[in-house]
Amino acid sequence: MSKIQVQPDHYADLSYDSKERFISYWHQIKEIKKSGCSPILEVGVGNGFVSNYLKSRGLDITTVDIDKRLNPDVVGSILDLPFENNEFELITCFEVLEHLPYKQVPKTLQEMRRVASKKVIISIPDRTLTYKFLVKLPIVKLRSFMFSIPNLLSKEHSFDGQHYWELGKKGYKVSAFKKLLTNEGFSIKSAYQIFEVPSHHFFILET
Repeated sequence: MSKIQVQPDHYADLSYDSKERFISYWHQIKEIKKSGCSPILEVGVGNGFVSNYLKSRGLDITTVDIDKRLNPDVVGSILDLPFENNEFELITCFEVLEHLPYKQVPKTLQEMRRVASKKVIISIPDRTLTYKFLVKLPIVKLRSFMFSIPNLLSKEHSFDGQHYWELGKKGYKVSAFKKLLTNEGFSIKSAYQIFEVPSHHFFILET
């Protein structure tokens, strides 16, 4: 069984919490609050920012991670979540799945669908070519536009010590990942890239 290849000091490094990452945190929190679900399970503690913030606001959220050094509420693997069927209404899994070999991803999806009674929200690194436009005209509010184009010359992904795979790389098309999600029984309610951080691709799923 593979372990997620992330060291605790990776999250403690000041460079980890960039402006872009805090923007991603904001979107994570927004989607969690918008779901209206409770209780919540966060898979992958990271630096604990999102779960600590939500706990401070009174949300019922439990964290699980395979690495006890990250101080999760529960130590356990996403490949075999130590929870009952439908124990949580919502499961979140942000920037985690890429730390496992892609062949293990179906098992992680099965586990999250087993434990979540309503929704699963995940985000995955996406290296698809993206073009962004920000327009400000008199009287008209600020408008943003973004579109992605599959890169026909996309490179193969080599394990970099952190990520085994990333969307947009050769062999990891977004369309194929969406098909995997539906094959595992999820309904994709929405999928989007963050305008400020298009490398973070969000998928809002219902079980």
